[in-house]
Amino acid sequence: MKLLFLTDNFPPESNAPASRTYEHCKAWVEQGVEVTVITCAPNFPFGETYEGYKNKLYQTEMMDGIKVIRVWSYMTENKGVIKRILDYVSYAFSAFIAGLFVKTDLIVATSPQLFTTLGGCALAKVKRKPWVFELRDLWPEGIKDHGAIKKRYLLDFLTKMELCLYRKATHIVTVTKGLKANLSSRGIDAQKIDIVTNGANMDLFEPMEKDSVLIKDLQLEDKFVIGYIGTHGMAHGLEFIIDAIQEVKNDKVHFLFVGTGAKKEATVKLAKKLGLKNVTFLDPVPKSEVKRYISLIDVALVPLTKTVIHASLIPSKIFESAAMRKPMLLGVEGEARDIVQTYGAGIAFEPENKKEFLEALEQISSSNETYEALQNGCDKLAEAFDRKHLAKKMIAVLEKVQKEHNA
Repeated sequence: MKLLFLTDNFPPESNAPASRTYEHCKAWVEQGVEVTVITCAPNFPFGETYEGYKNKLYQTEMMDGIKVIRVWSYMTENKGVIKRILDYVSYAFSAFIAGLFVKTDLIVATSPQLFTTLGGCALAKVKRKPWVFELRDLWPEGIKDHGAIKKRYLLDFLTKMELCLYRKATHIVTVTKGLKANLSSRGIDAQKIDIVTNGANMDLFEPMEKDSVLIKDLQLEDKFVIGYIGTHGMAHGLEFIIDAIQEVKNDKVHFLFVGTGAKKEATVKLAKKLGLKNVTFLDPVPKSEVKRYISLIDVALVPLTKTVIHASLIPSKIFESAAMRKPMLLGVEGEARDIVQTYGAGIAFEPENKKEFLEALEQISSSNETYEALQNGCDKLAEAFDRKHLAKKMIAVLEKVQKEHNA
């Protein structure tokens, strides 16, 4: 089978969408699938091209058997709604043009932003091929909840566009049961929706000793480290976490934040305003370095703000942390909470509930017996969500879609 995949995030970018797509595509190539990915020059999250790349109209490279086509896009930092929409639209248009010249049996386009999937839909219509909408997050509902777009007419337009794309997709692959339920409740046929969750790359993320060099450099010797590694966005509620940290009395507990995003500046400013001494902020690190920083932490912090939409999501940090035996302090409701509690891999608190957060922190940091039990739970969770197994599940769905289209 020849497969064309549209995504605006791909390695060497190291965010969750890039990792999921790359790891799936790599596994599919190993199974004999001919995969072409159309993406843009790596620039997330600062809107600046990575070293060794240029923002050219068209360039190609091979990456682990995957043919990668990089097209021009308007680049901007991961903040500011209008500029980011220009980024999305420019990529979608360039990807559509490039895709016209790629021979394929099936097209996959990934969300959360809708313009990539709009490009996939348009390509499928022109090329008369089936296309699969990979739904990783609800958009525009997520940005509406955060007030990033306040104009009602624009939100209404995007919502109509969203529903139209769901209906026109040959098939939909979501990452959670909650997302499937949301679509079904809005009139999308449940028979055309499959679930392939996120997972962990067990070859990349595995238990390892704490990186002694980093511990010394960051002065984290003899500290119990709570770590957050990822996007500092509106969805993550990090200002709530910072506000709660001022009430932590245990001097051995230290918080490490690695990454950037729309709320990074505000989060750092709040920590400085409160005079916190038990917090360290670092810039994003390359994907190849992420596991070194995960190795430093004792507990992975996984928070989201308290919204109905976020209760339908499963942060990918859960799986990477579990693979490295790092119990979770989880501030997410819904399916994510169910998974962590089912496998006994962490302690959950109600999102943005300071009392529950502090109680969960005390529980996870004060008992060696509890901590070791949670580590054992991490082992079970990681094994159940091995990315290789999930890639096989998704390619089986894609092959079925292709066969039914050709029948």
